[in-house]
Amino acid sequence: MGNNNKLIQVLSFGTAIAIGNVTIANAKTTPQADFNGYQLSDNNDQSLDVAPVLKTAQSAFPQGLVLRQNIQSFDTLIPPQIAQAELTIPENISPGEVSPEIIKPAQEPIPSTEKLNPSGNPLSFPTQPDEVEVDLQQPITLEQAIELSLNNNRTIQQARLAVEGAEAELREQRAALFPVFGISSGLNFSDSAFLDSNLQQVIDGQVAAGATEEEAEAAITSVTASSAEDSNFVYTNSITLNYNLFTGGLRGASIRSAEKQLTTSELDLEIAVEETRLETSSNYYNLQNATAQVAIQEAAVEDASQTLKDAQLLERAGLGTRFDVLRAEVELSQAQQSLNTAFANQNIARRQLAETLSVSHETGISTADAIETAGAWEVPLSETIIMAFQNRAELEQFLLQREISEEARKIALSSVRPTLGASASYSTSDDFEDDFDITDSYAVGVTLSWTLFDGGAAAAGARQARTDVAIAETAFADQRNQIRFAVEQAFFTLEANLSNIGTATKEVELAEESLRLARLRFQAGVGTQTDVIEAQTQLTTARGALLSSITDYNLSFVSLQRQVSNVPDNGLQDLP
Repeated sequence: MGNNNKLIQVLSFGTAIAIGNVTIANAKTTPQADFNGYQLSDNNDQSLDVAPVLKTAQSAFPQGLVLRQNIQSFDTLIPPQIAQAELTIPENISPGEVSPEIIKPAQEPIPSTEKLNPSGNPLSFPTQPDEVEVDLQQPITLEQAIELSLNNNRTIQQARLAVEGAEAELREQRAALFPVFGISSGLNFSDSAFLDSNLQQVIDGQVAAGATEEEAEAAITSVTASSAEDSNFVYTNSITLNYNLFTGGLRGASIRSAEKQLTTSELDLEIAVEETRLETSSNYYNLQNATAQVAIQEAAVEDASQTLKDAQLLERAGLGTRFDVLRAEVELSQAQQSLNTAFANQNIARRQLAETLSVSHETGISTADAIETAGAWEVPLSETIIMAFQNRAELEQFLLQREISEEARKIALSSVRPTLGASASYSTSDDFEDDFDITDSYAVGVTLSWTLFDGGAAAAGARQARTDVAIAETAFADQRNQIRFAVEQAFFTLEANLSNIGTATKEVELAEESLRLARLRFQAGVGTQTDVIEAQTQLTTARGALLSSITDYNLSFVSLQRQVSNVPDNGLQDLP
């Protein structure tokens, strides 16, 4: 170093020994160091042996010596191992190779998720506080989380029930392909409803005619016997067969519409599975992010605590000010507030994932997977867009809705078309009061019906169905454009986040080294507390940026998978 006539002092926590108006050429700050070879030069470039003085100072200050140049800008730190430090810049990284120090090691996942399943009764709900109190966080992998969500997610369960309902509707419509067959059997009793009134008329007539008592009794007996002959028991049986030979297109259109509606319900189930898979993965990655953010903020609190300790030591040594201590206390307070917020976000992310998985109320969830990139997307953008057009269930649903509307038009027009039906019946009867055997009869017939005028209802229904066809076609085009945009958005975001991971990794390395240097400069008295605080802030920001880049990459990756759907086999998922 040149002769700048700068004052050199040997310091140990604020205690100084004046060496003279000289310039230092080499220095070491390690406690109990060997000072042989240290030389100072005066203004006349004459070498001075400084080793005896430094050794004396070392024995007086065994905690270590820090050399400080008393210059106005305090921009030069003497120890060569700091002044000549070189940073190693890591090369760009590939997916799956990220493991920053701030991210804690992954936990061992639980062996089975069976105990995490909720009650089998969907109408049950907790009534006691201890039933919703979470005692232990259960670490699970992403694969286990997806398995839980596919088993327990309420949206998927509703979609499954809708498929079952559509299957029943299809069976109902297909029943029209078969004839209606029925039997009936009955026992009937008949009697005169006017017996009492006939007897009264006979009695009144006999009295008016002056009949004797014997004549009146004979007349009453005659009426009673006649009424008895009119009452009897009849047993009947009948068999009927009916079949619609032609329904004007109603039957075929109804069956085809039910078939397409079943396929639509199955696609709804497929969409629910894909959305649940995406939501589960996103919530899992968000919980990973929230957990790592807690670690980052804890590190920030530790850094701020160290800065506060340094400021307090320098203040007691007479080299710092109360203002520096207050600033360090404010920095620590702000870091603690950020940590509190990170804890809150972590708890919210845990409950969000638990809600998606529909686990039991007393279950807490934590992530067992290490934070790393989800994988590499190796399909070009153009091929990815075509995959999305071919596989997305939403596009197929709009095509099915168009076809269902076409069938609805045929159903509406069938009400003014002729219908033809056939029927056959066979019946038997037996009167218990007569001496004849069982009597039987049969009937066969064909019925033709045709509604010639219905006030325009059928035509109006057909026009409405044609309008629904046009709506489905327009919605298809709109959904197609949305899918392409979503694919491109996820694809470009994925590429950007992959580049950001490499940049953020370098930034963390630089910020860590910058904080180390700033703290050493501050402890040596040649740096300022502002430098340390700024370095701490930059490190926390860099760590957060790296974590966000990894999380955003994973979110973009699973979003891209969702946009093309049914990865990797492009077929309906095998649902548990």
